Amino acid sequence: MAEITAKELGLISDALTQEGLICKKARAYSKTLTDVDLSSTLTKIADEHEQRYNALLKLLGD
Repeated sequence: MAEITAKELGLISDALTQEGLICKKARAYSKTLTDVDLSSTLTKIADEHEQRYNALLKLLGD
């Protein structure tokens, strides 16, 4: 695999920050909702962002 440039590393770092923040907020909001459908939708959104976060982390680990 090719080396990651400083610019790419910065972009991945920014993306990690955003994905992590979205995941945390969606999980927090899902726990405050009384509507089961909305809560489960936000949990699903959080799961999807967590998967993206982990995929970005994997890029840095290789």
